Amino acid sequence: MDASPRLVLRRREPTFAELFTPKLVTVLKEGYGLGDFRADAVAGLTVAIVALPLSMAIAIGSGVSPDRGLYTAIIGGFLVSALGGSRFQIGGPAGAFIVLIASIVERHGYDGLVLATGLAGLIMMAVGFSRLGTYIKYVPYPVTVGFTAGIAVIIFASQMRELAGLTLAQEPAALLPKLAALWEARGSVNAQALAVGGAAIATILLLRRFQPNWPGLLIAVTAASLAVYALQLDVATVGSRFGGVPSGLPVPSVPAFSWEKLGAVLPDALAIALLGAIESLLSAVVADGMTGRRHRSNCELVAQGAANIGAVLFGGLPVTGTIARTATNVRSGAKGPVSGILHAVYILLFMLLAAPLAAHIPLASLGAVLAIVAWNMAGRDEFAALLWASAGDRLVVLATFLLTIFADLTIAIGVGVVLGAFLFMHRMAEAIEVEGQGHVIAADQADDVGAARTGYDPATANDSDVLVYRVNGALFFGATAAVNSVLDGIGWSPKLFVLDFSQVPIVDSTAAKALEGFARKLRHAGTVIYFSGGSKSVRRTLLAAGLRKPLIRYAGTAEDALVHGRALLALSGPGGD
Repeated sequence: MDASPRLVLRRREPTFAELFTPKLVTVLKEGYGLGDFRADAVAGLTVAIVALPLSMAIAIGSGVSPDRGLYTAIIGGFLVSALGGSRFQIGGPAGAFIVLIASIVERHGYDGLVLATGLAGLIMMAVGFSRLGTYIKYVPYPVTVGFTAGIAVIIFASQMRELAGLTLAQEPAALLPKLAALWEARGSVNAQALAVGGAAIATILLLRRFQPNWPGLLIAVTAASLAVYALQLDVATVGSRFGGVPSGLPVPSVPAFSWEKLGAVLPDALAIALLGAIESLLSAVVADGMTGRRHRSNCELVAQGAANIGAVLFGGLPVTGTIARTATNVRSGAKGPVSGILHAVYILLFMLLAAPLAAHIPLASLGAVLAIVAWNMAGRDEFAALLWASAGDRLVVLATFLLTIFADLTIAIGVGVVLGAFLFMHRMAEAIEVEGQGHVIAADQADDVGAARTGYDPATANDSDVLVYRVNGALFFGATAAVNSVLDGIGWSPKLFVLDFSQVPIVDSTAAKALEGFARKLRHAGTVIYFSGGSKSVRRTLLAAGLRKPLIRYAGTAEDALVHGRALLALSGPGGD
């Protein structure tokens, strides 16, 4: 056994300024020139062209007017880029929030959504300042795939109304009631709306196939608007349903609220905060992978929280980092957060200068945009791969997917995380090994080493009075039963028992307490017990559980434990101190 000292490198804890300085400040300090600004101006314009129709479509899909999506992109996008911990993150309304927003608005009204989103912003800022942002990465991958696929299904179903031009008095947010309402309205199908929506989908897909660098979403929406206007088609437009889009930002305001309503929207606020944190940090990770940079997760969460508060004060929606728009920003040659700030400025200029044109946009074309978004969100390959993976992963992804569709997103994520945690603990418990040996010696060496080779001693190897066991793996409450069953099955009480912890990375209090019970039984029978190896944290946990002298003695290695234990037995007999 290798007893050589280990070199432990301790990382310096970052300061508050290092954790929470926005990347915008970092980029400007590095030296930001005119060439960088030109690149960011082009990238910001490219992203704005993508975000413009998408923001309106997401707002309409969420059950609110399209201008709220634009307010979100302007205010939220600006604050995320100005305050965030990622160089390339683009903030704004996201398709992943459509189901959640529609449900909140249906139950509590828009004022309830403002209250829930503002509260979620405060939660995200508190999590960021508490430096807990890194824990978001522990949400299991099957959970993310499951709820994203479930949201995609609901989004696609919600666009059937616009794509088919159906007439509905009210469209429920939940999937099953929604499908029932759509079925009842099947007689009101508008063939012209169906043609416009189908043509828009075809345009987006063809451009993506043959001209992937062109702004397919904007081209499809613009072409559909021109066709409806020129041919005077009987198709619902932004103007006919919502009265158009305002030519500017509203005055910030705070809705009236009560403590009762605050308690009612608290679960929704937690759901917004959790989903926003997951989406934002996932988007930042994608940007890191594309650029080789590294984001500040806690700083990013603080910025997302501020952006959510700011967006709803101006009449917007929940804000998060958006993967597709962030990737577009990177591919367009952005140099830093200035591109995200300019993307918000461009959308504001559209509202100031060209808002009346938005009234002519057919809702079927925006439905086509969201249908494409839903198709891209579904993660079909990832979902299928998890279905063919282990039974545990299959259970987690299906449970999260089905609960998202038929129950509630908050419940789906909660159940998925719990199932994922139990699956992880089961796998860790299955991985634990307990090896029993008569005598543990250093690893055997090749014959040509010569005198350094340790000789074989049959008497020592078969000494029934000495028993050595080695534990391999994390010794935690999930593995306690397996370890206990092995130790309890020894069947006799040796004079000297050594339990080697050199391959144990962690021990929790449950396992330590179980070991204490086992040790007391051996000690009662007169056995001398040694624990060998183990890191400082492992020994600290064992000592805290009462595993100390005279019950237990410690040694650096199993060999040391055998030497000291035999000497102790020779001097004072079994059980002697």
